[in-house]
Amino acid sequence: MTDSDWGEWLPRAIEAATPAGVAIWYLGCNGFALKGAEGTTLFVDPYLGTGDPPRTVRMIPVPFSPEDIAAADALLATHEHTDHVHGPSQAPMLETTGAEYFAPDDSLSVALDEEEWPASYDVEEGRFSEVNEGETVEIGEFTVHIERAHDPDATHPVSYVIEHDAGTFFHAGDARASEAFEGVGEDYDVDLGAIAFGTVGQLREGETGERKRTRWYNDENQIVEAANQLRVSRLLPTHWDMWKGLTADPTVLHRHASSFPYPRSLEVREIGDRIDLDDRGRS
Repeated sequence: MTDSDWGEWLPRAIEAATPAGVAIWYLGCNGFALKGAEGTTLFVDPYLGTGDPPRTVRMIPVPFSPEDIAAADALLATHEHTDHVHGPSQAPMLETTGAEYFAPDDSLSVALDEEEWPASYDVEEGRFSEVNEGETVEIGEFTVHIERAHDPDATHPVSYVIEHDAGTFFHAGDARASEAFEGVGEDYDVDLGAIAFGTVGQLREGETGERKRTRWYNDENQIVEAANQLRVSRLLPTHWDMWKGLTADPTVLHRHASSFPYPRSLEVREIGDRIDLDDRGRS
């Protein structure tokens, strides 16, 4: 079980919201909650853990306790890493809401085989669904397209194009600029794109304690390249706030992006902030 630093205010804000189109809350790290005008609620990669100190040290608050989420239709995972598939964060959310869990095969292996969520929590195995690139899933008022992703640190990553009458939200997971993004940019009109951003840092190795040069996310040039491959109107940098040694300043991206056609705007948000898509796909 994970304990919130903020109490219940964020879950209650999500629960009470009545968006005209789609309301999206940034949960820190690479987590998001989406709620549509008809009430359909999705969570993507919600992570409420504190990392594995001293190697990975969480630098931001835990925004809610998982059992405080009262309503959700689905949870989506982009890949198998612990800050994207995490039993103590996500299984209690499945328990309290009855939501379905969608993830690629290696992510499901973590949940079902390694962590054995159905044996440890009140979650039936039938609520877990495998997704593959090229597939589409209808979840309430949202249409979710599963697309390719290039994440050299993951064994089977995917990205999600989440369509709604109000606009299109793209979640890249931790993927970096690649031809996979070019395909998304050609096939979809992405209004708001969440792309992982961070610095290259030195993280401690588990047993030795020695520091190793680590790159997990897009740097300043890579994230702008990714935004142009995706042809994204609004760029929302993620993950820059999370791990000690890999944090970054997303405001520098104004300068990096200024001479490129995309993104048309940079959306810098902090943990707990809400972003909206209206009926024209803009806030």
